Amino acid sequence: MEQLLAPASPTARQADKAGFENNKLHKRLCRQVGQAIGDFNMIEEGDKVMVCLSGGKDSYALLDILLTLRERAPIDFDIVAVNLDQKQPNFPAHVLPDYLRKLGVAFHIETQDTYSIVKRVIPEGKTTCSLCSRLRRGILYRVADELGATKIALGHHRDDIMETFFLNMFFGSKLKSMPPKLQSDDGKHIVIRPLAYVQEADTERYAAVKEFPIIPCDLCGSQENLQRKQIKGMLRDWEKKFPGRVDNIFSSLSTVVPSHLMDRSLFDFRSLQASGTPLADGDIAFDEEPCASNTAQPNIISLHPAQRTRD
Repeated sequence: MEQLLAPASPTARQADKAGFENNKLHKRLCRQVGQAIGDFNMIEEGDKVMVCLSGGKDSYALLDILLTLRERAPIDFDIVAVNLDQKQPNFPAHVLPDYLRKLGVAFHIETQDTYSIVKRVIPEGKTTCSLCSRLRRGILYRVADELGATKIALGHHRDDIMETFFLNMFFGSKLKSMPPKLQSDDGKHIVIRPLAYVQEADTERYAAVKEFPIIPCDLCGSQENLQRKQIKGMLRDWEKKFPGRVDNIFSSLSTVVPSHLMDRSLFDFRSLQASGTPLADGDIAFDEEPCASNTAQPNIISLHPAQRTRD
């Protein structure tokens, strides 16, 4: 009698399931990043994309997914990883070079002591992130020029975009967020955010799966932005209590109706006259039905708008 095979152990089954879920996560990230790139024409033939690598989970995930998509894309583009060593105390300067050499990725480490400048200018106990960010931007723009980069890729994800939207609304009285693609402050570069459709929870999980050598962002001793922390908590609470609300808000950022807001620079209210022609959505203040359907996912597209990707 043939010996029956013993069923797989629980540990083996769990490992198989974990592998399956990890593969699904990687595919989802590739789809979402590819879709964002295609929707906003972020990367074009012959581009040299400078990926700003901070050592955090998001920038690691961005680099990893872009490297995957470069192998699959119907266009040719180059990638160079750039890290700015700001001479923060206890910064492990060897971590990123070692990781990038192992990966075989072209990279550049720019060393600039912005830490001393920030500590000299910002009073003790105040948040240093704002000045640090401005100094960092200026340096990265210069490095992009020196490297011949045509696009500067940042690791901001969907949660960052949402939080910035509410920060500007609550504290800046503006309907403004982080755009997926924009012109840099100096007018010389195009900045892109390929993770625009990616949720932070997915980059956290992906970083754990890939075991990225994370460098903590608290080396300078600066406190986390309290206002952003409050907004993050608000969105997290909404998602628990009202599933789908955050998705609808995010969708609203790409379905703006200027005629139903109050910005006179975006819509000519002064010259508005009755046309005599009925308008389907002319006087509807609350589009209950469309809002309910906004959670549907748009088509997924790859690096080139004409190409489609599959699971």
